[in-house]
Amino acid sequence: MELSESVQKGFQMLADPGSFDSNAFTLLLRAAFQSLLDAQADEAVLDHPDLKHIDPVVLKHCHAAAATYILEAGKHRADKSTLSTYLEDCKFDRERIELFCTEYQNNKNSLEILLGSIGRSLPHITDVSWRLEYQIKTNQLHKMHRPAYLVTLSIQVFIDKSYPIMKCDLVGKLKDASKSLERATQL
Repeated sequence: MELSESVQKGFQMLADPGSFDSNAFTLLLRAAFQSLLDAQADEAVLDHPDLKHIDPVVLKHCHAAAATYILEAGKHRADKSTLSTYLEDCKFDRERIELFCTEYQNNKNSLEILLGSIGRSLPHITDVSWRLEYQIKTNQLHKMHRPAYLVTLSIQVFIDKSYPIMKCDLVGKLKDASKSLERATQL
């Protein structure tokens, strides 16, 4: 598994018993699994009283690193030995490795279902809508006096192998939008 340097640093901070005691590690690990697997996950899960002593920036960084590693492990269908090897490389102690592997095994099926529902293809653009607005001031009351072009793309996600019959002229709509923008800037 190839993980970015930022994820590796976050994971190494998570491995440090000085930054995350055993209870905080358990809470953060469960929060990472919960945020991935539960669509209705509470955003305040990181506001647990036992996590208050940890800097919020570090907490979010480690949460993101743990979630990224969980997703990568699920994507590669990692087994316990693969997980253990990477966690040992990140300086996790034996107790934390066992806890991580147990939590991963408990949630592995749900994680694979989640990853399988995402699919392998990108969504297809089915329609586009646009509008032109003129900004006079920002929300900080700075004068702007410039046009802003807002484009909304409608997409269709394929759950099965069928393809849509619907077609639309996206190029024509985008050309119309660009002409309208040119006229607005000439005024």
